[in-house]
Amino acid sequence: MSQQMPERIPGGGIDLSHIAARNSSAGSAQPTAGAPAGGAPSTSAGTVVDVPSLVLDVTDATFEQAAQLSTIVPVVVDLWAEWCEPCKTLGPVLEKITRELGGRVLLAKVDVDANPGLAQAFQAQSIPTVVALVGGRPVPLFQGALPEQQVREFFGQLLQLAEQHGVSGRVSAPDAVDSEESGEPAEPAIPAAHLPAVEAAERGDYATAITEWEAVLTRAPADAEARAALVQVKLLHRLQGKTADAIRSAAAAAPGDVDAQLAVADLDVSGGHVEDAFLRLLDLFPAQDETGRTAIRERLLELFEVVGVADPRVIAARGRLASLLY
Repeated sequence: MSQQMPERIPGGGIDLSHIAARNSSAGSAQPTAGAPAGGAPSTSAGTVVDVPSLVLDVTDATFEQAAQLSTIVPVVVDLWAEWCEPCKTLGPVLEKITRELGGRVLLAKVDVDANPGLAQAFQAQSIPTVVALVGGRPVPLFQGALPEQQVREFFGQLLQLAEQHGVSGRVSAPDAVDSEESGEPAEPAIPAAHLPAVEAAERGDYATAITEWEAVLTRAPADAEARAALVQVKLLHRLQGKTADAIRSAAAAAPGDVDAQLAVADLDVSGGHVEDAFLRLLDLFPAQDETGRTAIRERLLELFEVVGVADPRVIAARGRLASLLY
């Protein structure tokens, strides 16, 4: 198939690829998972396409057609299986929100057991895995069954990303639900306490965003959404203004330099090369003094949160870190 598929789908946390795509400069090392192919995006505003349903069962053979629709509206891909209990919880939530958005989003459901080609293409290491397509390009969303309100927030971010890249048409289907009639907001509101941090991040002022998220956590230490956003904004801040070539060249020139290796690990996680990032730092750990080990341990713990603490790759890396520490 012609669509570019991600090498990895990072799980957990809040996807901020729309921020990175908006603020990255040419050659920047910031995450670009949400950026559409080519240069300036074409726009689908005003385009309406008829479809049989807003929720489509997609197979290896029919995925190409669904992907083509992602030039009109964002297509959310739900990778699930019949035996997966969390999938049975998440699936109805995804369908409900999709229908309430009234044709602004399509949902493509993929049974991974029946469609191994798509499961392999998206490298879904656990299910449910949810990813989106915008203009034929993948945008990581999340893994696991999340609460409905958090899923709504992901949909809201996805719609913002799609609009930024000119994918703002509609599809018409009999099962669309008018959001006013449903009583549900079409786009979830950002909590007032989060607004200063979100606004700072969206204008590329990551230093201020970090300060604002830390202030939120001081007031509400149990705010998981704020914590997830903080570690991701910190990652964006560390990569801001740097190029991938410069980061990799520095790491290759100084394989024992902790700072250089931390930077390339950040780059790898931002690009979805999660295992590479973890292995790099874990292999570096034994040869370091106490200062170097502390820096590596702290960075690994942050990157674990960026990827998602329930991700199998995080669990494996956390286990190896524990064995190195003790």
